[in-house]
Parts: sequence; C-alpha cells; structure tokens
Amino acid sequence: MLSKEIFKKIRRIEIRTKGIVNEVFGGEYQSAFKGRGMTFSEVRPYQFGDDVRQIDWNVTARNKEPYIKIYEEEREQTLMLCVDISPSGKFGSGMQRKLDLVTELSAVLAFSAIKNNDKVGLLLFTDRIEKVVTPRKGRAHVLRLIQELLTTEPQGQGTDIGNATGYLTRILRRRSIFILISDFQSSGYEKQLRITNSKHDFVSIVIDDPLERELPDLGLIPLRDAETGMYRVIDTSSTAVRSQYSRRRHNRMVQLKKLFLKHRIDNITLQTNESYIEPVMNFFQRRLRRH
Repeated sequence: MLSKEIFKKIRRIEIRTKGIVNEVFGGEYQSAFKGRGMTFSEVRPYQFGDDVRQIDWNVTARNKEPYIKIYEEEREQTLMLCVDISPSGKFGSGMQRKLDLVTELSAVLAFSAIKNNDKVGLLLFTDRIEKVVTPRKGRAHVLRLIQELLTTEPQGQGTDIGNATGYLTRILRRRSIFILISDFQSSGYEKQLRITNSKHDFVSIVIDDPLERELPDLGLIPLRDAETGMYRVIDTSSTAVRSQYSRRRHNRMVQLKKLFLKHRIDNITLQTNESYIEPVMNFFQRRLRRH
C-alpha cells in the first residue's frame, strides 16, 4: 500500500511531466525515434513522380494500368529505460538530487512513449540488477514505473553499467529504443556499450552535478564516497587540490565523450542545476536532421 506522501509525489510527477509531453516532447519523440520498418498497406494507381520500383506488377497486369504499393511505417516500438539507482544518485549540490532528475526524465520519456503507442519497460540497477519491469502500454503502467523509481531501495552499493546493459541486450529479442541513464561512475563497460549500440537504437544520458566538476573553497571538509563508504578529509583551500580534482573530473568526462564518439553512440549530458528540456529537445532535433 502506497503512503500518502509517495502517492502525492507520483501525482505531482504525472501532472508536470504529462504537461511537458503534451506541450513539448510528444511529437519530437515520435520524429526522433522512427518505427521498425514499413508494412504493406494498399495499392493505388500510379501517378507521375511515383517511384517505379514500387509498382505492383501483378495488379498492374490484371488492371492493364500501372499500380504501386503503398507502405506504412510500423509505429509501435518498445522503449526500455535502463536506470542507475546506485547511492551516488542521492547526491545533489542544489535543490535537486541526481535521482530526482532521473525520475522526472524517465517519466517524461515513458509518457512520450505511450502517447505514441509504444510500450515502455524499466530496468533499475546498481552493481547488480535491482528490478525489471516488463514493457507494457498505458497510463497505469507508467505510474507503476514512477512508483518503482521512487520506492525501490537498492541492495547494491556500486555501479556496473556493463552488467545492466548486457542483461537487457540478452533479454530484448527485438530491436528496441534503449535509453541508459546514469552518472557513469563505473568502468569496464565500453565493449558492452558497443554491442548494445549495434543491436538497439541506443542513447546514453549522463547525469552530472556542478559540485562534481569543481570543488568550492571551504577549507578542510570530510568527503564520503556514497558507493564505497570510504571517508577522506580534503583541504579545499588548496588551489593545487582543487585543480587536481577538476582536472581528473574533466579528463574522465573527455574520455567518456571520446567513447561515445568512437562507437557513434547518441548521448546527452544533463545537469542537476539546469532544466533538461532544452538539451533533450536539441537532441531530438539533431536526430531528426540526421535521419
């Protein structure tokens, strides 16, 4: 039984995200993620300018005039959300944690999918598979996905992107829209991302927080790694310490970008202190121009 607080959160997320879908994302999602292929619909008389390769010679012979085949796009697809819920997602330097952004973004994508008659499923992971929800359609199903995002307490402490993407790649029998959402505090996943990208319409969404890019000058501060539990005291008043921290973070993000570019993996980077609407819209429009 859901608590009143969780129920209210689900309802708030539904109202906000459905509004965004109806006003902004619904049509863009459909344009960005094309259907699986074309299915035969009907024949009609040939018109000047039609592709002669589409002529139906059997119907043409019977009617003694040229007819062409008409095809329709197979719209129904499956959207699979692969979402990192490891402890680092609970971090946020401002009003919003990374997991808060992930939950709202997942809801927007899920409502966009069902608006376009697609199925949507969910895999939650840490360094293990935490939860899998089979793809289905409908508002009630999307609300169930939001509930899982809000209430699932992870058992794992680390992050294993390769394990999660590999698991989904094995169980998804048909080509699907596969969206991975994570802060990418993991390693050893390059090969699996390449395989997933070859089999599915794959998009990686990187969740970032400004405090992870640059340390403020606050003197001696204790820091705890949410995934390993290790504590360290950092002297943030040291310019050298802050520079080293920023440089390591910058290098990690550069390597991640290189990986995406090398394997031609579509990607978006979102910040917890900024709206996700413009970056996602820009991504949809880039895909539309490309296709």
